[in-house]
Amino acid sequence: MAEKQKILIVDDDANIAELISLYLTKECYETKMVFDGEEALQIFPIFRPNLILLDLMLPGIDGYQVCRELRATSQVPIIMLSAKGEIFDKVLGLELGADDYMMKPFDSKELVARVKAVLRRFQPPVAPVPAAVHADQQGDFVEYPDLLVNLTNYSVVYRGRSVEMPPKELELLYFLASSPNQVFTREQLLDHIWGYEYIGDTRTVDVHIKRLREKIKDTENWALSTVWGIGYKFEVKR
Repeated sequence: MAEKQKILIVDDDANIAELISLYLTKECYETKMVFDGEEALQIFPIFRPNLILLDLMLPGIDGYQVCRELRATSQVPIIMLSAKGEIFDKVLGLELGADDYMMKPFDSKELVARVKAVLRRFQPPVAPVPAAVHADQQGDFVEYPDLLVNLTNYSVVYRGRSVEMPPKELELLYFLASSPNQVFTREQLLDHIWGYEYIGDTRTVDVHIKRLREKIKDTENWALSTVWGIGYKFEVKR
């Protein structure tokens, strides 16, 4: 029997945490509930979850800080939960490395669907390799001069140096680089990378592109290009 995937639920409202746990337990996930940020950071290396549901408004250490500290050492998928619906709050959460953001109150079926989608994207299916294989590289990767993106072990090497990236940033870079010079709309990228559509919220893609550009700069051989009025492409210069 396959081992159950583990989900850490971090919410200071015990009723909400228990309700989420009930939904996910019915879907055969193993869950653990904690009720503040400090406890979440303490239990994380012990429980070793496959995914974290993280409330923003926590006593003591808030969800933003928990996300920031987790991202310093781990790329575990994080879905933020919040009653705050401002675009700023959502963008800040995504910039800190969250993989998704859900507003309270939420529908139980949608929560389960998003959990499954994030877990599925974090363990992507096999895809063709469009670049020549290095002897020391295995699995799914793309390679260009000064850039190697390995989807199997979630690593990026840029100009000979390892670059740390949250899962969604890396998956977005890999997806674009796997189809050089092909233009994708923001809606297409949302669908391919996140596995479902943020209704009208294409800013999610823009935030991740911005973060990628901060970490890897265009070279004479390739560029992460904006196609104004349409979307983005990984441009290979000939």
